[in-house]
Amino acid sequence: MNKFYIITNHQKDEGLALTKSIRDYLQSNKKECIIQEECLKDHQKDYMFTDASLIPNDVDCVMVLGGDGTLIQAARDIAVKKIPLVGINLGTLGYLAEIERNNIYPALDKLMNDEYVLEKRLMLKGEMFKNGKSAFKNRALNDIVINRDGRLRIVEYEIYVNDEYLVSYSADGIIISTPTGSTGYNMSAGGPIVDPKAEILTVTPICSHTLNSKSIVLSANDKVVVKIGPGRKLYVENVVATFDGDTSIKMETSDYIEITKSTKHTQIIKLSNVSFLEALRNKMGDSR
Repeated sequence: MNKFYIITNHQKDEGLALTKSIRDYLQSNKKECIIQEECLKDHQKDYMFTDASLIPNDVDCVMVLGGDGTLIQAARDIAVKKIPLVGINLGTLGYLAEIERNNIYPALDKLMNDEYVLEKRLMLKGEMFKNGKSAFKNRALNDIVINRDGRLRIVEYEIYVNDEYLVSYSADGIIISTPTGSTGYNMSAGGPIVDPKAEILTVTPICSHTLNSKSIVLSANDKVVVKIGPGRKLYVENVVATFDGDTSIKMETSDYIEITKSTKHTQIIKLSNVSFLEALRNKMGDSR
C-alpha cells in the first residue's frame, strides 16, 4: 500500500497528536498520507466523521482512529468508494478496530509491506414504507433496530420473510443484525454471536413478553419485513428505526421496514493471525 487516508475521531485524539505521528511515520517511509481533518476548512460538516467526497479514488487504505463506532460510521459513509478500512482502537472494547495503541507502528509496517488479508463484510439495506410508499432508506454495517418511542409499553411487531408471515413479537423492540453486528446490541439482547465472515442475518427480539422469544437466523438473501402492529384499544403505536445507532426515522402503526442484503460491502483489513474465536475468547475475558 502506498496511499493512505486517515479519519480521526478528534474527541479521542485531541489536537490530532497521534494522527500526525502516524502521518509522519508513513511519509518517512515514502508513502502518501492525507488527514481528513486538514481538508475540512472549506467544507460544511454535515456528517459524523467522514466526507466521502474528499477521499481520492486512488487511496489504497482508509485508516480510522477512534473506536468501533467511528469505524462503523466511516464504513457506511464510504461504502460507495470500495476502499478497504483498518481501525486503530482509541476506545475501550474494540471488535472491529483491530490495531491497539501499543502495536500501531508494527501494524503500519505490515500495511506498507502488503502483509494483510481482506475480509468482506455484509451490509444491510433498510427501506421504510409509510402508506405503502417509500419514505426513507439507508445502509447499516452492524444492525437496524426498531424500538418503542415515548411511553414505556410493549409493541406488537409482525415479522415477514420473503413476503410470508412468520411470527409476531410483543416486545420492546426488534434487532436485525449482520454477523459483524452480532457482538453488539444483538449479543446484549441474548442473540447469537456469529462469525463476521458468514452470509446470514439474525432477528432478535428485545425484552419479549411472549414465550417465542428466541432469535431467528436467516439467509442473507432473505427479505425481512418488520411491520408495526396495532396498539391496545387500537391506539397508534410510535417507534423509531435506527441504523447503526446513529441515523433514525420515526415509524407508527401500519408502517413497515423492508430489510435486505445491501449491494455494497465493507472491506475490513485483517493484520493479525488471531482467529475470530481466539479474539472472541480474549474479549470475553477467558484466562484459561
